[in-house]
Amino acid sequence: MVIDRDVARFSVGVIGNVIALILFLSPLPTFIRIWKSKSVEQFSPIPYLATFINCALWVLYGLPWVQPHSILVVTINGTGLGIEIVYLTLFLLYSDRKQRTKVFFIVLGEIVFVAILSACVLTFVPGNKKRAAIVGSICMVGNILMYASPLSVMKLVIKTKSVEYMPFFLSLFSFLNGVSWTAYALIRFDAYILAPNSMGTVLALAQLLLYATYYKSTKRQMAEREAKGEVVMAEKSVSGRVAQKPRNDSRV
Repeated sequence: MVIDRDVARFSVGVIGNVIALILFLSPLPTFIRIWKSKSVEQFSPIPYLATFINCALWVLYGLPWVQPHSILVVTINGTGLGIEIVYLTLFLLYSDRKQRTKVFFIVLGEIVFVAILSACVLTFVPGNKKRAAIVGSICMVGNILMYASPLSVMKLVIKTKSVEYMPFFLSLFSFLNGVSWTAYALIRFDAYILAPNSMGTVLALAQLLLYATYYKSTKRQMAEREAKGEVVMAEKSVSGRVAQKPRNDSRV
């Protein structure tokens, strides 16, 4: 039985949409932690800033006036764009003033860039083929930036020998997402999707290897920190009782 290439591509695209949605939602535990603690701690906004502009660029690429028959590209990246807006809003709410200002102006710059690009391509560039070539080339750069954005976190992991601030599920689903969209691009060759996603697969695999390498040392550090916190609390409790003792004696 011969499977139609378009059917196969659509099926893989649907799988890619599901995995990409899980990828976009995978940092949810991180942002629940941020929301509860009212602090972004040492979490980096870079992956979410990179994903924000990446999704916006791919929505533009998938429009009928740029690259027809790419509805699956539009649906998942439009959804991802909405999710990243929520994440970045939380970063703006719970960052310190310096970081908040930095994140705000980066987001503003990204919005202005995509708006100018959209206006110029749709107004001055004739034909879908030329539009797809221009937007697709820029999308490749955006996608590579999204996959490469955790490199700053990987540097922190190697320095601290801890993966506490590199969410596991973000790395895992980045890997699965890269694999699925690489397959999608190979079924009907699309270099603009293939190049960044194949590279992203390799980078995400490197993150998973780092996670495996430093998982035990992370657990040990967290246990030591928790034990130290308990000792400090116990010392405070004891010193509090000692401080209260003279007042009890004076009453007697």
